[in-house]
Amino acid sequence: MDVTRVTLPGVAAVYQCVTRDGRRFGVLVEKSGRRRLLVYDPAKPDTPLQAIILEQREADQLADILHSGPVLDRLARLERRFAEFTEAAR
Repeated sequence: MDVTRVTLPGVAAVYQCVTRDGRRFGVLVEKSGRRRLLVYDPAKPDTPLQAIILEQREADQLADILHSGPVLDRLARLERRFAEFTEAAR
């Protein structure tokens, strides 16, 4: 996936994403922390068809779903690796 970042000075940043099959979507990150998921019109690639507003907690939940594993599982895995590393260093 190709991702480009465009800054809207003082307002937000927009991450525009193009998937391997050419579908476009974006994430607009406002200074307030609110995010908007943007789904673009295939016929008009610069025109969002829909915007879904996510508050910070909702964005965090979605990120956790999209990630390969829950945050607590990843943290536990890192703690185990750190313990193995420190034991091997002794």
